[in-house]
Amino acid sequence: MPAVTPRGGPPAVPASRARRLATPALTLAAAAAALAYVGTVDPNEPGHYPVCPLFRLTGVLCPGCGGLRSAHAFAHGDLATAFGANALAVVGYFVFAGFMVLWLVRAYRGGPAPRLAMRPLYWWGTGAVALVFSVVRNLPAGSFLAP
Repeated sequence: MPAVTPRGGPPAVPASRARRLATPALTLAAAAAALAYVGTVDPNEPGHYPVCPLFRLTGVLCPGCGGLRSAHAFAHGDLATAFGANALAVVGYFVFAGFMVLWLVRAYRGGPAPRLAMRPLYWWGTGAVALVFSVVRNLPAGSFLAP
């Protein structure tokens, strides 16, 4: 029996494997290009990237401060330096990598794309982790988290 769309239109044509892989592959390529650029252009040298506006105006480190230095070290395989520059960013790199693997495997097999829908409690939890990270890294006791 031929597949019929819910509204009774023409039958749905399954997408080819190449078409299913196009979006996750292009997303991964864009992320790899961005990481390669940061790996090539050293953020430790002044003048290449703008200074964090919050840090410049207040002297307070935001959750993203040190993220470029972390990405640079990560691109060079120096995980210890990457964690020292921004531990939260390194966790984000691994979460992104896991999501990309899941997306690529599902696209290859023809399954549904993974959804980013989270319950509000998880969004609040993510925000709370970023807030605690920011507060702790700005305290003298948490200076080991500062870039």
